[in-house]
Amino acid sequence: MTDMTNAAPVAATSPGLPDDQRRLIELDDAIAKIRTQIATADLARQRQRKPIDPDWFHRAHTALRHLSRERAELLAQGTGRRRREKLKDALIGVLRERHDPATWTVILAEAQARSEREGL
Repeated sequence: MTDMTNAAPVAATSPGLPDDQRRLIELDDAIAKIRTQIATADLARQRQRKPIDPDWFHRAHTALRHLSRERAELLAQGTGRRRREKLKDALIGVLRERHDPATWTVILAEAQARSEREGL
């Protein structure tokens, strides 16, 4: 059973997180657990001078490969950055609708100046 004091399950169940980010946290946690199990098995193999069970090792690496692929697919969809860019676009749209063209030009010039000052 999952230990709920572990940071990843707590983060994954926190309110307000989008499902794709929640899944990314779960995948990162599962990948870390498998890597830890493989490393532990390798240390035990070295200590006992016995081979690792090849069937278990193959299953662990297969699971790791599948989880990594799913993680890559989520990242390719642009989970965090894309959402942030969409929010910025929506914010710009709202501000542009609320201000007349002259005020919008002043706001835009100020934002561009700030961007240049901060090196963005």
